[in-house]
Amino acid sequence: MFLVPALLLIFLYFHLRHRDRRMLRNGVVLVAACYLALIEIGNLLSRWVPGMSYVFLGILALAPLSVLALAATLIRNGVIILKSEGRRLGNLLFLVAGLLLIALPPLALLLVLTLKPMAIGLAALLFFLCSYFGVVFVVFRAYAVAYGRRTFTGIPQGIVVLGSRLEDGGVPPLLRNRLDKALQIYRCTTPRPLLIPSGGQSPDGVLAEGTAMTDYLVGAGVAREHVVVEDNAVNTEENLTFSAHLFRESGGCGPLLVVTNNYHALRAALLARRLGVDAEVVGSPTAKHYLPGAFLREYVAVLVEHRWLHALLCLPFMAFTALLVMAVMKSQG
Repeated sequence: MFLVPALLLIFLYFHLRHRDRRMLRNGVVLVAACYLALIEIGNLLSRWVPGMSYVFLGILALAPLSVLALAATLIRNGVIILKSEGRRLGNLLFLVAGLLLIALPPLALLLVLTLKPMAIGLAALLFFLCSYFGVVFVVFRAYAVAYGRRTFTGIPQGIVVLGSRLEDGGVPPLLRNRLDKALQIYRCTTPRPLLIPSGGQSPDGVLAEGTAMTDYLVGAGVAREHVVVEDNAVNTEENLTFSAHLFRESGGCGPLLVVTNNYHALRAALLARRLGVDAEVVGSPTAKHYLPGAFLREYVAVLVEHRWLHALLCLPFMAFTALLVMAVMKSQG
């Protein structure tokens, strides 16, 4: 029953990805295809293996436990990041998200038990919105992994390395991973591409990120004439825009290759497409304890960048909630 739609969606996914990998709609199609394929696999196994349907029901029953496991993971990683990187707002995001995952279901239940129409409506709205943003997170996470796993096979003429915060004017491990990835591609490419380390100076910094990155690359054996420094950008959007401008000014043509960390690759690619920058993005490894919070920050950033679209998509949930409240009021009245 679901096999044909699943196969059609898989074909559509590869077609859309071939046209442009830098679109989140590819992730929507991929997740939908996997979902239908899993349903079909479950149906087939239930026919062939006695009792398999009960196994699938048991797996579904474990879903609440998986939410608690996710919450525990977010809280644990939140505590680790707070201890290692300080109490900044960005570092609090995943700790707060873990606490909310635990608190929201009991809160929704308490609202329903009040039997008050507005409280029931609020509980329903919480359920719908949590489900919606949960699905969006699954789409984002799944396609971020799919995008990051694809190996770049072209011959770049320019490699942009996105900057990140320095530590005492030096290159920290997170940024070093990006630079080492760029060095690996640079050394395997003939003729040698132009390297563009990109990043400005933070208000409390002693050195621009682009300058520190240049020192690292030259120290690793890169010819100084193969490096063009971009030292004004303060965010990813400016990194991409300013670096593309420098690349053209230096006589470069053709697509760029952008290097960042794996958790940041998809959002950088989405931004490059929106800005009209002809670039693909590859990711470098990131410490495992840092990944959950990093992916959460990227997810929140994508939501903010597409806030009006998500607000529009949430309108049907709000309309349904209003209808539910009116129906409860009518039944009680």
